Amino acid sequence: MISKIGNTEIQPYHKGSCHCGEVEFVVHLPNGIEDPRRCDCSMCRRKGAIAAYVTMSSLQITKGADKLSSYQFNTMTAKHYFCSICGIYTHHQTRANPDFFGFNLACLEGVNPFELGEVRVNDGINHVSDKR
Repeated sequence: MISKIGNTEIQPYHKGSCHCGEVEFVVHLPNGIEDPRRCDCSMCRRKGAIAAYVTMSSLQITKGADKLSSYQFNTMTAKHYFCSICGIYTHHQTRANPDFFGFNLACLEGVNPFELGEVRVNDGINHVSDKR
């Protein structure tokens, strides 16, 4: 559990936004940030974001839901959301468990993900949903 990143304390209800501020959200983090990670699938490699995961009910879009665009590929299960104005990836519905959202740590107010240090990498290239 991460309760502080750099000088920023992670609040139980932490605000986040895209770069231009047209999309804002609040994420419920009662235990801080748990298990932040990168993924090496074709999409995430290109995004380069560090994500943490919460239940869908723990992330609420508070402004600009109409400004969000989504992108799906491969199995069409995951939905990757980004601001249609500035292009910043804010969150995604996961493929491994569609009841969860991954959210972009860099979108959290006051958070610099470069201050996290070592971050675990998911093997998205060999995703469990691809093995049949």
